[in-house]
This record gives sequence, structure tokens and C-alpha cells, in this order.
Amino acid sequence: MNKVILYCRPGFEKECAAEITDKAGRRDIYGFVRVKDNSGYVIFECYQHEDADRLVRELPFRDLIFARQMMVCGELLRDLPSEDRITPIVGMLTGVVDRAGELRVEVPDTNECKELMKFCRKFTVPLRTALRNDKILLAQEKPNRPVIHVLFIAPGCCYVGYSYSNNHSPFYMGIPRLKFPSDAPSRSTLKLEEAFHVFIPADEWDERLASGMYSVDLGACPGGWTYQLVKRSMMVHAVDNGMMAQSLMDTGQVIHHQADGFRFEPPRNNIYWLVCDMVEKPAKVTSRMADWLVNGWCREAIFNLKLPMKKRYEEVALNLEKLTQRLLEGGINAEIHAKQLYHDREEVTVHVRRIWSAIPGRRDER
Repeated sequence: MNKVILYCRPGFEKECAAEITDKAGRRDIYGFVRVKDNSGYVIFECYQHEDADRLVRELPFRDLIFARQMMVCGELLRDLPSEDRITPIVGMLTGVVDRAGELRVEVPDTNECKELMKFCRKFTVPLRTALRNDKILLAQEKPNRPVIHVLFIAPGCCYVGYSYSNNHSPFYMGIPRLKFPSDAPSRSTLKLEEAFHVFIPADEWDERLASGMYSVDLGACPGGWTYQLVKRSMMVHAVDNGMMAQSLMDTGQVIHHQADGFRFEPPRNNIYWLVCDMVEKPAKVTSRMADWLVNGWCREAIFNLKLPMKKRYEEVALNLEKLTQRLLEGGINAEIHAKQLYHDREEVTVHVRRIWSAIPGRRDER
């Protein structure tokens, strides 16, 4: 298997392709991409056979912006016979994967492929049994073993491969399954909730999303992101010239500042979270977020960068580079990750966690 397949948002195949080509090249792994517009996936075919496995081992999945999932795969299996689709799939995996811990039968996130979901659910059961009988899949699921992926792109046509459990998306199809809360003021609330799931390990939620924390929401109106902070019993300074949902104001946890989010400065020195979903050019948002982090006005930040029509990967990479440089110049050591989330559209969500204090000689407590 000399190919790497990456799931992505339909319409962002070119951005996903540009990113994998760039980041593979930095590791001296070379190949070519196969891109089909609005397909929801990209194929990166390596020139060297062993490089596909090396790439999915060495390239941190969390560093990929536009990919929802990453796996090694072989050639497309075409026209699988309806009377026996299982044998060719088992044959593709024989001698390639040993004692995998999980099976996922998936489809790209397109309207056409979603029609195959019912078939995938039914097909998973007999395929799992066959893989276990051939000792390719363990009898019980184990989270620390490779995951087998079967990606159906059309009836009877699928890619078969595997990912590593320590370097992939833990979510089926790379998509967290979230339910819109009926009392939230806008659907944008799901963007911040998904960001928490993607960027913050579940075993650190009690520490990093703790009750009683102080937070700031820039561009808060009507309160979709503030809702997530209030839900976690935080105190929120909501900044927006517009009106906030009365249900949030009634909680007593929100102070509404009718002000410009790009000029607002925190009224206290113990703000932990800064969140921002303001509609503005990426460079302007990035610059203001850097101000907050360098000045020590917050410990962690989650913000969105609205994407231009062209060269979207290049634009995101440029702004992340500028942010990194600003933090280095300010003496700040930080973790920075960006991802186009499922609930994002023409945007990318960035998470920054400041590790070193802005005050010289003092380290933040982790």
C-alpha cells in the first residue's frame, strides 16, 4: 500500500492536497495527489512504497488543518460482486494489518455517498466477523491497536486501509457527533463545542474547562459561543455592539460590554479563556489574538479565521507563521493547532495554549 487517503470537507480538496504535499515534502516524502472536486477526500500516492506508512506514522495528524482523517490505503477495489464483497477486502488486508483493534466502514461526507450509510452499517457486521476469523481483527476492540478503514465511494467501490490509533481522528468519518442544544441562541455554538472536543483531551476538561473560570468572548452576539462557556459554569465578559440573548443574561454569569472587540481590553487579570468568532480579515484577527497572548491577558484562546476565495491553505499557513513569530518575539512558548472543523464553513478554527508566561522569568503553572 503506497497511498495515503485524507478525508476532508467537500469543496476543500485542493486545500487538503496542497497541505499534504507541503508537509510530506518537509519530511522528504514525495508523491503526487489525485483530486476530484467535491469528492470529500484526497489521495496522496507516494513514489516510494514504504513512505505511505511512514507518513501516517510521522506526520502528526493534529498538525493537519484540512484533513478529517488520514490512513494508508491500496488500490481502489472496483465492482465488488454483490454475492461476495468480503473476500476481496479481506485479501487486501491479509499480510498488511495484524490484529487490528477496530473496524470502520465509512463514506465521504457528500450527499451522494451518504446514501450508502445504511449499507455500510449492515455490511460492518459480516465483514467484522470475517476479519476476526482470519485473525486480522482482534476478537474484542482495543483502542491502542491499528484501525481498519473501508471507505465506500460508490456502490461496490471502496478503498481499504488502516490508520494508527495514536495518530488519527478518533471519530467515525472524522466527524464528532454533536447535538444542537435547543436552548442555545445560535447554531454557531456547535463550533466551539467541537473545538473543545478536538483540541482538548477529555481527561483535561476538568482542569482546563473548569467551573468558575473567567473568560472573554469577542464578537459574542447573540451568544452561541458564550453559551458553551456559561454551560461550563464560567463567568463571561461578552463583547459585542449587538444584543445578547436574554436567556444568557438571566444566568448572572455574563457581563455584556457594548464595545469594539478589536479595541476591548480585559477588565481583570485572571482571564483564562479568550474566544473569538468575529467576521474580519484573517490578518487582523490573528494580530489581535497575538496581542492578547503576548500581553498575558489570557491563558488559552480559540478563534476563527475566515478564509479568502483563493489560496486558502497558503493564507492560513501565513497567519499561523505570523502568530508563531509574534509569540516567539514576545518570549511566549505556546502550543498552536488549527483545524477546519465539521461545523466550520469557509473558515478555520485555531487553538493556542500559552505555556510560558508573558512576564519574563516566570513560568505559567500547567
